[in-house]
Amino acid sequence: MVADPADALRQRGIQVTAQRLAVLRAVSSQPHITADAVAEAVRGEIGAISLQSVYDALNVLVAEKLIRRIQPAGSPARFEDRVGDNHHHVICRMCGRLVDVDCAAGRAPCLKAKDDSGYEIDEAEVVYWGRCPDCQRRSRKRSPKGRHP
Repeated sequence: MVADPADALRQRGIQVTAQRLAVLRAVSSQPHITADAVAEAVRGEIGAISLQSVYDALNVLVAEKLIRRIQPAGSPARFEDRVGDNHHHVICRMCGRLVDVDCAAGRAPCLKAKDDSGYEIDEAEVVYWGRCPDCQRRSRKRSPKGRHP
């Protein structure tokens, strides 16, 4: 998270509100948080807030690149405050755990399209899918002896 969230909002011409600051804190405290979880965290911090107000704050913060929105296939949108670098994500197919993976290929967009159709590509979003270590262990414990999935 930025050192002074209120100052970061002001520098971008965004009105500083308790709701926006609470949303920033929620995203910063829980990497890859969903909007519903943001709303729950914000309600726990400042009291009542509508889900629409949470979405409005998230959209403003994404547009100003204070947070990043990711939406893997089959998953609700998630938000993180790790912005400005070139990283991707790995998701467990079994439990849905999502973690950051640094890009091995360098700077953004880190991948070149064979045919960019005239687009100026500035980002490539890569999502790796697999099984996390915990799910691998659980799967091995359930498998009959001598057989591994």
